[in-house]
Amino acid sequence: MDDQELAALLADLESDRVERKASISDGKKIRQAFCAFANDLPNHKKPGVLFVGVNDDGTCTSLPITDRLLLDLANIRSEGKILPFPVLQVNKRILNGCELAAIIVEPSDAPPVRFDGRTYIRVGPRRATATPEEERRLNEKRRARDLPFDLCPLISASTDDLNLEIFQREYLTSALAPDVIEENQRSPLQQLASVRFTTPPPESCPTVLGILIVGKEPRQFVPGHYVQFLRVDGTELGDPIKDQKEISGSLLDILRMLDETLQINISIASDITSQSLEIQHPDYPIEALRQLVRNAVMHRSYEQTNAPVKVYWFNDRIEISNPGGLFGQVNRENFGQGVTDYRNPHLAGVMKDLGYVQRFGYGIPTAKRALEKNGNPPPEFSLDDTYTSVIMRRQP
Repeated sequence: MDDQELAALLADLESDRVERKASISDGKKIRQAFCAFANDLPNHKKPGVLFVGVNDDGTCTSLPITDRLLLDLANIRSEGKILPFPVLQVNKRILNGCELAAIIVEPSDAPPVRFDGRTYIRVGPRRATATPEEERRLNEKRRARDLPFDLCPLISASTDDLNLEIFQREYLTSALAPDVIEENQRSPLQQLASVRFTTPPPESCPTVLGILIVGKEPRQFVPGHYVQFLRVDGTELGDPIKDQKEISGSLLDILRMLDETLQINISIASDITSQSLEIQHPDYPIEALRQLVRNAVMHRSYEQTNAPVKVYWFNDRIEISNPGGLFGQVNRENFGQGVTDYRNPHLAGVMKDLGYVQRFGYGIPTAKRALEKNGNPPPEFSLDDTYTSVIMRRQP
């Protein structure tokens, strides 16, 4: 919001988008105001503004707007008393000759937002606790806006955080036929929006999907977007470590580096037949490894945890685990039998576009067949509410 728009709000009466405070002495009411603006009960779909350093009648209090004051206001967001976390900006502004702090609070995509367990709303110029009926309306707003996490916009990111060269050179050429790309006259921003890597122009806000696939620094926005690889010279954690690495970057980088890492760690024994033919016996079939690791990346929860996908390679087995339990219509009885559901449906679609998934629902059956053909025992799955893991035993 520019100074002209803020000055107009400051000069107007208090409303369901504007509140004034002379100071920050009453922190409880300031937090209630953040909560109420984030809930946006009137559904303006516009931010609310709290002005600090201004009296109720709009006159300036000449409050010193120090770095400490601005930091204290900004820290309210992440102290854990307002949940879900509100999206806000804290700025020092000079409006109509008055130096003040302007806190711009965006409407939440996941109302109701609560402060200390209570839902606060704005009713005209008045702040109030939501009634059961008003809470129901906020819940309906959330359901109407519900998106899979991979399509949620990342307000703190911009298109500068996306690698447009990689998007056009690697993703578009994999997802679209050359003649379609040649005939397409869309701008890069329109192309990004068309595959849901950003919201539509003019906002063009990167989505989680866009940051994961072609982000320059995805972990800046999604901290758990990496694979922790550990090669242990033994059979237990605590035995000597032969190799360890964090495989990170865009999804394109991670999948490429994973393939390379898996391939170079496979041991291959050779038998010479009586006809002098060499028969190779890998300790693990690469196809099974690829399918199970890609499944872990595709089905993991990115929203509720910062934990990585883990690949721990011991002398007698490989353990692969991902944060996030079973999802949707998949349960313990039908798991691995072709029944599919996706907490990251658009991420799964991108992996298919890129050729890392051939057919949905076939990853685990394909891995089982490859292990059996190679002489390995069947994979052993552990299904928990918060994680999923699989153990592959080495070929006897």
